[in-house]
Amino acid sequence: MNRPSLRRSATFSPAVIAEIERAADQGLYQIRGFGALRPLPGFDDLVLLGASMSRYPLEGYRERCATDVTLGTRFATKPIELKIPITIAGMSFGALGANAKRALGRGASLAGTCTTTGDGGMSEEERSASTILVYQVLPSRYGFDPAHLRACEAVEIVVGQGAKPGGGGMLLGQKITERVAEMRTLPPGIDQRSACRHPDWTGPDDLTIKIQELRELTDWEKPVFVKIGASRPHFDVQLAVKAGADVIVLDGMQGGTGATQDVFIEHAGIPTLPALRQAVEALQELGQHRKVQLIVSGGIRSGADVAKALAMGADAVSIGTAALVALGCNRAIHVEDYEALGTAPGACHHCHTGRCPVGITTQDPVLEARLDVEEGARRIRNFLTVLTLEAQTLARACGKSHLHNLEPEDLAALTVEAAAMAGVPLAGTDWIPGKSNY
Repeated sequence: MNRPSLRRSATFSPAVIAEIERAADQGLYQIRGFGALRPLPGFDDLVLLGASMSRYPLEGYRERCATDVTLGTRFATKPIELKIPITIAGMSFGALGANAKRALGRGASLAGTCTTTGDGGMSEEERSASTILVYQVLPSRYGFDPAHLRACEAVEIVVGQGAKPGGGGMLLGQKITERVAEMRTLPPGIDQRSACRHPDWTGPDDLTIKIQELRELTDWEKPVFVKIGASRPHFDVQLAVKAGADVIVLDGMQGGTGATQDVFIEHAGIPTLPALRQAVEALQELGQHRKVQLIVSGGIRSGADVAKALAMGADAVSIGTAALVALGCNRAIHVEDYEALGTAPGACHHCHTGRCPVGITTQDPVLEARLDVEEGARRIRNFLTVLTLEAQTLARACGKSHLHNLEPEDLAALTVEAAAMAGVPLAGTDWIPGKSNY
Protein backbone atom coordinates (compact mmCIF):
# COMPACT_ATOMS: atom_id res chain seq x y z
CA MET A 1 0.00 0.00 0.00
CA ASN A 2 1.43 3.38 -1.02
CA ARG A 3 1.12 6.02 1.64
CA PRO A 4 0.99 9.70 0.71
CA SER A 5 4.18 11.62 1.55
CA LEU A 6 3.99 13.72 4.69
CA ARG A 7 4.48 17.42 3.99
CA ARG A 8 4.59 20.25 6.48
CA SER A 9 3.22 23.67 5.74
CA ALA A 10 5.80 26.39 5.16
CA THR A 11 3.36 28.94 6.58
CA PHE A 12 2.39 26.85 9.59
CA SER A 13 5.81 25.48 10.49
CA PRO A 14 6.35 23.43 13.69
CA ALA A 15 7.59 26.57 15.46
CA VAL A 16 4.52 28.56 14.39
CA ILE A 17 2.17 25.77 15.46
CA ALA A 18 3.93 25.49 18.83
CA GLU A 19 3.54 29.24 19.40
CA ILE A 20 -0.17 29.15 18.48
CA GLU A 21 -0.68 26.29 20.93
CA ARG A 22 1.24 28.13 23.68
CA ALA A 23 -0.74 31.34 23.11
CA ALA A 24 -4.02 29.43 23.17
CA ASP A 25 -3.03 27.68 26.40
CA GLN A 26 -1.73 30.74 28.28
CA GLY A 27 -3.49 33.79 26.82
CA LEU A 28 -0.28 35.83 27.25
CA TYR A 29 2.18 37.16 24.72
CA GLN A 30 5.71 35.80 24.78
CA ILE A 31 8.44 37.85 26.48
CA ARG A 32 12.13 37.13 26.06
CA GLY A 33 15.55 38.69 25.89
CA PHE A 34 18.30 38.72 23.23
CA GLY A 35 17.57 39.84 19.63
CA ALA A 36 15.94 38.68 16.42
CA LEU A 37 16.35 34.95 15.80
CA ARG A 38 15.33 34.79 12.16
CA PRO A 39 17.89 35.32 9.36
CA LEU A 40 18.18 38.93 8.18
CA PRO A 41 20.31 40.56 5.50
CA GLY A 42 23.44 41.85 7.20
CA PHE A 43 27.12 42.63 6.94
CA ASP A 44 27.92 39.01 6.00
CA ASP A 45 26.25 39.78 2.67
CA LEU A 46 28.94 42.37 1.88
CA VAL A 47 32.63 41.89 1.05
CA LEU A 48 35.54 44.32 1.12
CA LEU A 49 37.54 44.77 -2.09
CA GLY A 50 41.16 44.40 -1.06
CA ALA A 51 43.83 46.19 -3.06
CA SER A 52 45.69 44.51 -5.90
CA MET A 53 46.81 46.34 -9.06
CA SER A 54 44.46 49.31 -9.20
CA ARG A 55 44.88 49.99 -5.46
CA TYR A 56 47.93 49.56 -3.24
CA PRO A 57 47.62 47.79 0.13
CA LEU A 58 49.47 48.95 3.24
CA GLU A 59 52.13 46.78 4.85
CA GLY A 60 50.64 45.57 8.10
CA TYR A 61 53.84 45.50 10.12
CA ARG A 62 55.28 48.82 8.96
CA GLU A 63 52.49 51.19 7.92
CA ARG A 64 50.11 52.62 10.46
CA CYS A 65 46.32 52.36 10.30
CA ALA A 66 44.82 54.76 12.84
CA THR A 67 41.63 53.95 14.75
CA ASP A 68 40.84 57.01 16.88
CA VAL A 69 37.52 58.86 16.75
CA THR A 70 36.22 62.05 18.36
CA LEU A 71 32.51 62.24 19.16
CA GLY A 72 30.60 65.46 19.75
CA THR A 73 32.54 67.98 17.69
CA ARG A 74 29.48 69.91 16.50
CA PHE A 75 28.53 71.93 19.60
CA ALA A 76 30.06 70.37 22.73
CA THR A 77 33.03 72.20 24.21
CA LYS A 78 34.40 68.91 25.54
CA PRO A 79 33.87 66.22 22.88
CA ILE A 80 34.95 62.72 23.86
CA GLU A 81 38.04 61.17 22.32
CA LEU A 82 38.18 57.38 21.91
CA LYS A 83 41.12 55.23 20.89
CA ILE A 84 38.87 52.89 18.91
CA PRO A 85 35.57 53.39 17.04
CA ILE A 86 33.80 50.67 19.03
CA THR A 87 31.66 51.57 22.05
CA ILE A 88 29.63 49.60 24.59
CA ALA A 89 25.88 50.12 24.16
CA GLY A 90 23.44 51.11 26.87
CA MET A 91 22.43 48.19 29.07
CA SER A 92 20.82 49.04 32.38
CA PHE A 93 21.75 48.13 35.90
CA GLY A 94 18.72 45.97 36.55
CA ALA A 95 18.84 44.22 33.23
CA LEU A 96 22.49 43.47 34.11
CA GLY A 97 24.00 42.85 37.50
CA ALA A 98 26.60 45.03 39.21
CA ASN A 99 29.47 42.68 38.36
CA ALA A 100 28.60 42.76 34.68
CA LYS A 101 28.44 46.57 34.64
CA ARG A 102 31.77 46.80 36.42
CA ALA A 103 33.44 44.29 34.07
CA LEU A 104 32.13 46.12 30.98
CA GLY A 105 33.41 49.42 32.34
CA ARG A 106 36.87 48.12 33.16
CA GLY A 107 37.23 46.27 29.87
CA ALA A 108 36.13 49.29 27.84
CA SER A 109 38.47 51.58 29.76
CA LEU A 110 41.42 49.27 29.14
CA ALA A 111 40.61 49.36 25.42
CA GLY A 112 40.23 53.16 25.38
CA THR A 113 36.52 53.44 24.73
CA CYS A 114 33.26 54.28 26.51
CA THR A 115 30.31 52.55 28.11
CA THR A 116 26.68 53.66 28.41
CA THR A 117 24.41 53.53 31.45
CA GLY A 118 21.11 52.26 30.08
CA ASP A 119 17.74 52.78 31.78
CA GLY A 120 17.46 53.14 35.54
CA GLY A 121 20.25 55.58 36.31
CA MET A 122 23.96 55.39 37.00
CA SER A 123 25.40 52.76 39.33
CA GLU A 124 28.50 53.41 41.40
CA GLU A 125 30.09 50.26 39.99
CA GLU A 126 29.79 51.50 36.42
CA ARG A 127 30.93 55.06 37.13
CA SER A 128 34.02 53.97 39.04
CA ALA A 129 35.00 51.41 36.40
CA SER A 130 34.39 53.54 33.28
CA THR A 131 36.88 56.19 32.26
CA ILE A 132 34.34 57.55 29.76
CA LEU A 133 30.66 57.07 30.57
CA VAL A 134 27.63 58.11 28.53
CA TYR A 135 24.52 58.88 30.59
CA GLN A 136 21.22 57.87 29.02
CA VAL A 137 18.05 59.93 29.34
CA LEU A 138 15.13 57.64 28.58
CA PRO A 139 11.35 58.13 28.40
CA SER A 140 10.92 56.41 31.76
CA ARG A 141 13.17 58.92 33.60
CA TYR A 142 13.90 56.07 36.02
CA GLY A 143 16.86 56.97 38.18
CA PHE A 144 17.39 60.32 36.46
CA ASP A 145 19.69 62.52 38.55
CA PRO A 146 21.13 65.81 37.27
CA ALA A 147 24.19 65.35 39.49
CA HIS A 148 24.89 61.95 37.91
CA LEU A 149 24.33 63.43 34.46
CA ARG A 150 26.95 66.11 35.11
CA ALA A 151 29.34 63.45 36.41
CA CYS A 152 29.37 61.65 33.04
CA GLU A 153 31.24 62.55 29.86
CA ALA A 154 28.30 62.59 27.43
CA VAL A 155 24.50 62.48 27.39
CA GLU A 156 22.39 60.15 25.24
CA ILE A 157 18.69 60.92 24.72
CA VAL A 158 17.00 57.63 23.89
CA VAL A 159 14.08 57.98 21.51
CA GLY A 160 13.95 54.32 20.47
CA GLN A 161 15.75 50.99 20.37
CA GLY A 162 16.27 48.66 17.44
CA ALA A 163 14.71 45.63 19.12
CA LYS A 164 11.52 47.55 19.90
CA PRO A 165 11.12 50.84 17.99
CA GLY A 166 7.95 52.48 19.20
CA GLY A 167 7.88 50.38 22.38
CA GLY A 168 9.18 50.70 25.93
CA GLY A 169 11.45 48.40 27.86
CA MET A 170 10.48 45.82 30.43
CA LEU A 171 12.02 44.69 33.69
CA LEU A 172 10.13 41.84 35.32
CA GLY A 173 9.51 41.78 39.03
CA GLN A 174 11.96 38.99 39.79
CA LYS A 175 14.80 41.34 38.77
CA ILE A 176 13.58 44.37 40.73
CA THR A 177 15.47 43.99 43.97
CA GLU A 178 15.37 46.51 46.82
CA ARG A 179 18.36 48.33 45.31
CA VAL A 180 16.96 48.44 41.78
CA ALA A 181 13.60 49.56 43.15
CA GLU A 182 15.21 52.36 45.15
CA MET A 183 17.20 53.59 42.14
CA ARG A 184 14.07 53.66 39.97
CA THR A 185 11.57 54.74 42.66
CA LEU A 186 9.51 51.61 42.11
CA PRO A 187 7.99 48.96 44.37
CA PRO A 188 10.26 45.90 44.59
CA GLY A 189 9.17 42.66 42.99
CA ILE A 190 6.61 44.26 40.65
CA ASP A 191 6.92 44.11 36.86
CA GLN A 192 8.08 47.43 35.37
CA ARG A 193 7.26 48.60 31.88
CA SER A 194 8.95 51.75 30.62
CA ALA A 195 7.13 54.45 28.68
CA CYS A 196 7.36 54.30 24.89
CA ARG A 197 7.81 58.06 24.49
CA HIS A 198 9.12 60.94 26.55
CA PRO A 199 6.36 62.38 28.75
CA ASP A 200 7.19 66.02 27.95
CA TRP A 201 7.23 65.59 24.15
CA THR A 202 4.37 66.05 21.74
CA GLY A 203 6.50 66.23 18.59
CA PRO A 204 10.04 66.51 17.26
CA ASP A 205 10.28 70.25 18.06
CA ASP A 206 10.25 69.32 21.73
CA LEU A 207 13.54 67.49 21.19
CA THR A 208 15.14 70.87 20.46
CA ILE A 209 13.95 72.13 23.84
CA LYS A 210 15.19 69.00 25.63
CA ILE A 211 18.64 69.21 24.03
CA GLN A 212 18.85 72.89 24.98
CA GLU A 213 17.92 72.07 28.60
CA LEU A 214 20.57 69.36 28.80
CA ARG A 215 23.21 71.65 27.30
CA GLU A 216 22.43 74.33 29.87
CA LEU A 217 22.47 71.72 32.62
CA THR A 218 25.99 70.65 31.59
CA ASP A 219 27.35 74.11 30.67
CA TRP A 220 27.52 73.11 26.98
CA GLU A 221 30.43 70.81 27.78
CA LYS A 222 28.92 67.39 27.17
CA PRO A 223 28.17 65.97 23.71
CA VAL A 224 24.47 65.20 23.29
CA PHE A 225 23.71 61.92 21.52
CA VAL A 226 20.26 61.03 20.19
CA LYS A 227 19.51 57.31 19.89
CA ILE A 228 16.85 56.12 17.45
CA GLY A 229 15.49 52.71 16.59
CA ALA A 230 15.68 51.90 12.89
CA SER A 231 12.28 52.32 11.27
CA ARG A 232 12.26 55.60 9.32
CA PRO A 233 15.92 56.59 9.72
CA HIS A 234 16.05 59.12 6.89
CA PHE A 235 13.46 61.39 8.51
CA ASP A 236 14.43 60.62 12.10
CA VAL A 237 18.11 61.41 11.53
CA GLN A 238 17.33 64.72 9.86
CA LEU A 239 14.93 65.71 12.64
CA ALA A 240 17.56 64.87 15.27
CA VAL A 241 20.17 66.93 13.42
CA LYS A 242 17.73 69.84 13.13
CA ALA A 243 17.08 69.60 16.87
CA GLY A 244 20.79 70.07 17.57
CA ALA A 245 22.23 66.60 18.19
CA ASP A 246 26.02 66.23 18.22
CA VAL A 247 25.88 62.48 17.59
CA ILE A 248 23.25 60.12 16.17
CA VAL A 249 23.09 56.56 17.49
CA LEU A 250 21.20 54.31 15.08
CA ASP A 251 20.08 50.89 16.35
CA GLY A 252 19.01 48.30 13.74
CA MET A 253 16.49 45.54 14.38
CA GLN A 254 19.27 43.00 15.05
CA GLY A 255 19.87 44.86 18.31
CA GLY A 256 19.19 42.90 21.46
CA THR A 257 17.14 43.68 24.55
CA GLY A 258 16.85 42.53 28.12
CA ALA A 259 13.13 41.87 27.78
CA THR A 260 10.30 42.68 25.41
CA GLN A 261 7.55 40.97 23.44
CA ASP A 262 8.83 38.42 20.95
CA VAL A 263 6.51 39.92 18.31
CA PHE A 264 8.38 43.23 18.66
CA ILE A 265 11.83 41.67 18.30
CA GLU A 266 10.94 39.74 15.17
CA HIS A 267 8.49 42.05 13.37
CA ALA A 268 9.23 45.72 14.14
CA GLY A 269 11.90 47.91 12.60
CA ILE A 270 14.29 47.39 9.70
CA PRO A 271 17.71 45.68 9.56
CA THR A 272 20.90 47.59 10.30
CA LEU A 273 22.14 47.45 6.69
CA PRO A 274 19.44 49.59 5.01
CA ALA A 275 19.06 51.77 8.11
CA LEU A 276 22.74 52.71 7.99
CA ARG A 277 22.60 53.62 4.31
CA GLN A 278 19.52 55.78 4.81
CA ALA A 279 21.08 57.53 7.80
CA VAL A 280 24.25 58.36 5.88
CA GLU A 281 22.23 59.69 2.95
CA ALA A 282 20.18 61.84 5.34
CA LEU A 283 23.35 63.37 6.80
CA GLN A 284 24.83 63.92 3.34
CA GLU A 285 21.68 65.74 2.20
CA LEU A 286 22.10 68.16 5.10
CA GLY A 287 25.85 68.56 4.55
CA GLN A 288 26.42 67.11 8.05
CA HIS A 289 28.09 63.77 7.31
CA ARG A 290 31.22 63.48 9.50
CA LYS A 291 30.20 66.74 11.22
CA VAL A 292 27.41 65.06 13.16
CA GLN A 293 28.93 61.71 14.07
CA LEU A 294 26.97 58.53 13.37
CA ILE A 295 27.22 55.45 15.61
CA VAL A 296 25.52 52.30 14.32
CA SER A 297 24.51 49.30 16.43
CA GLY A 298 22.49 46.14 15.99
CA GLY A 299 24.24 42.87 15.14
CA ILE A 300 27.89 44.02 15.19
CA ARG A 301 29.93 40.88 15.96
CA SER A 302 33.35 41.05 14.31
CA GLY A 303 36.06 43.33 13.00
CA ALA A 304 34.70 42.70 9.53
CA ASP A 305 31.34 44.13 10.63
CA VAL A 306 33.14 47.16 12.05
CA ALA A 307 35.09 47.76 8.83
CA LYS A 308 32.01 47.38 6.64
CA ALA A 309 29.92 49.71 8.82
CA LEU A 310 32.62 52.37 8.67
CA ALA A 311 32.99 51.87 4.91
CA MET A 312 29.26 52.55 4.55
CA GLY A 313 29.69 55.85 6.38
CA ALA A 314 29.43 55.25 10.13
CA ASP A 315 31.91 57.02 12.42
CA ALA A 316 31.75 54.31 15.08
CA VAL A 317 29.81 51.21 16.07
CA SER A 318 28.30 50.08 19.34
CA ILE A 319 28.09 46.53 20.67
CA GLY A 320 25.74 45.08 23.26
CA THR A 321 24.91 41.41 22.68
CA ALA A 322 28.42 40.65 21.41
CA ALA A 323 29.90 42.24 24.54
CA LEU A 324 27.71 40.04 26.75
CA VAL A 325 28.73 36.95 24.78
CA ALA A 326 32.36 37.97 25.34
CA LEU A 327 31.59 38.15 29.07
CA GLY A 328 30.22 34.60 28.98
CA CYS A 329 26.56 34.89 27.90
CA ASN A 330 25.37 31.51 26.57
CA ARG A 331 28.69 29.92 27.54
CA ALA A 332 28.56 26.15 27.96
CA ILE A 333 29.09 26.11 31.73
CA HIS A 334 26.54 25.45 34.50
CA VAL A 335 24.63 23.46 31.89
CA GLU A 336 22.25 22.08 34.51
CA ASP A 337 20.97 25.60 35.17
CA TYR A 338 20.24 26.12 31.48
CA GLU A 339 18.32 22.84 31.52
CA ALA A 340 16.34 24.00 34.55
CA LEU A 341 15.25 27.01 32.48
CA GLY A 342 14.17 24.66 29.69
CA THR A 343 16.92 25.82 27.35
CA ALA A 344 20.58 25.19 26.49
CA PRO A 345 23.79 27.19 25.98
CA GLY A 346 23.64 28.98 22.64
CA ALA A 347 19.83 29.20 22.75
CA CYS A 348 19.19 30.79 26.12
CA HIS A 349 17.28 34.08 25.53
CA HIS A 350 16.15 33.98 29.16
CA CYS A 351 17.66 37.33 30.23
CA HIS A 352 14.24 38.45 31.50
CA THR A 353 13.98 35.72 34.14
CA GLY A 354 16.81 36.90 36.38
CA ARG A 355 18.15 33.34 36.44
CA CYS A 356 21.14 33.84 34.15
CA PRO A 357 23.33 30.74 34.60
CA VAL A 358 26.56 32.69 34.04
CA GLY A 359 25.75 35.61 36.35
CA ILE A 360 25.39 38.44 33.80
CA THR A 361 21.69 39.35 33.51
CA THR A 362 20.77 38.70 37.12
CA GLN A 363 20.45 40.40 40.49
CA ASP A 364 20.70 37.10 42.37
CA PRO A 365 23.88 37.37 44.48
CA VAL A 366 24.63 33.63 44.21
CA LEU A 367 24.37 33.62 40.42
CA GLU A 368 26.05 37.01 40.08
CA ALA A 369 29.10 35.74 41.96
CA ARG A 370 29.77 33.36 39.08
CA LEU A 371 30.98 36.31 36.99
CA ASP A 372 34.53 37.21 37.95
CA VAL A 373 34.95 40.95 37.33
CA GLU A 374 38.66 40.90 36.53
CA GLU A 375 38.32 37.94 34.18
CA GLY A 376 35.29 39.55 32.56
CA ALA A 377 37.16 42.84 32.05
CA ARG A 378 40.05 40.95 30.49
CA ARG A 379 37.73 39.19 28.08
CA ILE A 380 36.03 42.45 27.06
CA ARG A 381 39.39 44.12 26.46
CA ASN A 382 40.58 41.12 24.45
CA PHE A 383 37.42 41.09 22.35
CA LEU A 384 37.63 44.82 21.62
CA THR A 385 41.30 44.40 20.73
CA VAL A 386 40.51 41.63 18.26
CA LEU A 387 37.70 43.63 16.65
CA THR A 388 40.08 46.55 16.19
CA LEU A 389 42.92 44.43 14.80
CA GLU A 390 40.57 42.71 12.35
CA ALA A 391 39.16 46.03 11.15
CA GLN A 392 42.70 47.41 10.75
CA THR A 393 43.77 44.34 8.79
CA LEU A 394 40.94 44.80 6.32
CA ALA A 395 41.47 48.56 6.08
CA ARG A 396 45.17 48.11 5.31
CA ALA A 397 44.28 45.53 2.68
CA CYS A 398 42.17 48.24 1.04
CA GLY A 399 45.08 50.69 1.22
CA LYS A 400 43.72 52.82 4.06
CA SER A 401 45.81 54.55 6.72
CA HIS A 402 42.77 55.23 8.94
CA LEU A 403 39.62 53.20 9.49
CA HIS A 404 37.58 56.26 8.53
CA ASN A 405 39.18 56.27 5.09
CA LEU A 406 37.17 53.18 4.19
CA GLU A 407 34.39 54.08 1.74
CA PRO A 408 31.49 52.50 -0.16
CA GLU A 409 33.79 52.03 -3.17
CA ASP A 410 35.60 49.42 -1.08
CA LEU A 411 32.46 47.26 -0.84
CA ALA A 412 30.53 44.84 -3.02
CA ALA A 413 27.37 42.88 -2.26
CA LEU A 414 26.88 39.14 -2.59
CA THR A 415 23.09 39.24 -2.94
CA VAL A 416 20.65 41.45 -4.79
CA GLU A 417 18.91 42.24 -1.50
CA ALA A 418 22.13 43.37 0.18
CA ALA A 419 23.11 45.43 -2.86
CA ALA A 420 19.78 47.27 -2.75
CA MET A 421 19.82 47.74 1.03
CA ALA A 422 23.44 48.85 1.36
CA GLY A 423 23.53 50.85 -1.86
CA VAL A 424 26.68 49.15 -3.19
CA PRO A 425 27.13 47.20 -6.45
CA LEU A 426 26.34 43.53 -6.76
CA ALA A 427 29.70 41.73 -6.93
CA GLY A 428 31.02 41.44 -10.46
CA THR A 429 28.72 44.19 -11.76
CA ASP A 430 28.21 47.95 -11.60
CA TRP A 431 24.55 47.41 -10.73
CA ILE A 432 22.98 48.87 -7.61
CA PRO A 433 19.32 47.79 -7.57
CA GLY A 434 17.04 50.80 -7.59
CA LYS A 435 19.87 53.21 -8.36
CA SER A 436 21.44 52.19 -11.65
CA ASN A 437 20.45 50.41 -14.86
CA TYR A 438 21.78 46.96 -15.67
